[in-house]
Amino acid sequence: MALFPSALPIWSPCGFALLERTPRGWLSPTDAYWRLWLGRPELALVEESCPAEQALHAALMADPTRPVPAAELDALEDDDARANHRLFLSFRDAVIAAGSLEAAYAGFFKAGAISVPPLFLDLMVQAIVCNLLQDEPDAWPWRAAEMLFRRQRVSVQDGRVLSGDSEVLDMAHETGGLGSVGRLLMQSGASLPTVQMEVLGEDGAGRYMNSLAGVGRFNFLLDLTHEIQRELPHGLTLTMNRAQSGLKALAQVLEKWVQHFLGLGVKIQAESRIEDPAWRWHLGLDVESTQLLNDLYAGQTVAPERQQRLISLFKLRFDDPQHMRADVQGKPVYLGLAMTADGLLKLKPQNLLLNLPLARAD
Repeated sequence: MALFPSALPIWSPCGFALLERTPRGWLSPTDAYWRLWLGRPELALVEESCPAEQALHAALMADPTRPVPAAELDALEDDDARANHRLFLSFRDAVIAAGSLEAAYAGFFKAGAISVPPLFLDLMVQAIVCNLLQDEPDAWPWRAAEMLFRRQRVSVQDGRVLSGDSEVLDMAHETGGLGSVGRLLMQSGASLPTVQMEVLGEDGAGRYMNSLAGVGRFNFLLDLTHEIQRELPHGLTLTMNRAQSGLKALAQVLEKWVQHFLGLGVKIQAESRIEDPAWRWHLGLDVESTQLLNDLYAGQTVAPERQQRLISLFKLRFDDPQHMRADVQGKPVYLGLAMTADGLLKLKPQNLLLNLPLARAD
């Protein structure tokens, strides 16, 4: 498959094309990057914008990194506009002070309580994974990477575990994918066109790569089936791993994520079960799996319905065990991925930065 054209606006809302690389390969903001933020609906001017907001917006567009005195913010008449600008300026200043998106992102979580809006964090992650995958020709890691910054809705259909963008699926269900216009049409009793959701496969990989430029973005389902079973004659069951399971692609993205942030090589492999009497360390890739693995590790009984929410387990091994804490050196780290009772999945990639058993730096 041809390499994705670098000139196209890869997932353009995240501003990846407007960021510069530091010598370390991390992403540093430019004035154009901040101007993109100022054009977002939360900050863009509207007809009702007061003169003070218009003046502040014009000043920031001319000099996106200029200091903004508290009096300028207090002068904004609209409470929401004032709050949005305050959040943006706090975020902008933190990223500038950190020197890169990666340093700021890691710092937000080390600081304890997170005051950064989830939308800001997701846009940061989106830009970072664009950086990780910009030379990746395969569609599957790109689609798997969406799980790091877009909430998924997971369903089981004919034995297959399928993950789709929850926002797109919910909008399709509520409005036929036409937003507020579709909602009005539905209220009037009009029939709406069906939003086409396609399971990513060989025949659709090219269409998916083209969607990264914005056409049909997030309209592809990812098959997360770990293995399939086929009943054979004489009561035999054949179990086969799926060669193109999205779990393998997700593992590859997570390996790159760890390498990029921590500078450490790891290998991550999807597993269907944990059979390790010396199980020593685990972490969940989301809230649901974190709680589930904690309960299993503590020997608590877990209801079958809750166990069925577990999409997959993973085994992580360090290339160099010396980078691990001495008491778990050489042992595998088990990861979990699970959906909520209503089929939602919000992966938390920061868990891999916060909860790995790393050796202390001297």
